[in-house]
Amino acid sequence: MSKQPVPRPRDDAECCTSLVAEPVSVAEAEEMSVLLKAIADPVRLRLVSLIASHQGGEACVCDLTGAFELTGPTISHHLKILREAGLIGSQRRGTWVYYWINPGVLARLSALLAPDAAHLAVSG
Repeated sequence: MSKQPVPRPRDDAECCTSLVAEPVSVAEAEEMSVLLKAIADPVRLRLVSLIASHQGGEACVCDLTGAFELTGPTISHHLKILREAGLIGSQRRGTWVYYWINPGVLARLSALLAPDAAHLAVSG
């Protein structure tokens, strides 16, 4: 894996256009590839899903580790990658760390992958 600095994705959906509407810029492709690489791993995709679907919108790491046959340090590594990509946020509360989804970042991914309704109407 590359040791280059990871570009931090913006936390809003306003700058992201659908792939169908127009080609993404080089900078946007680089930013979005960080997000896509982060969730491309099955464990990390499940972690995002577990956190997003957890009651109250946040999950304690203690709620996440039991869902996998992996060690605590391995789960922590995957959570770190998701956090560094900006997909999740975290906060230590006493002994435990709690995680939540950054909705603006997921909105950017959704906007990128969503079909453009106007384009579909013309081509469909």
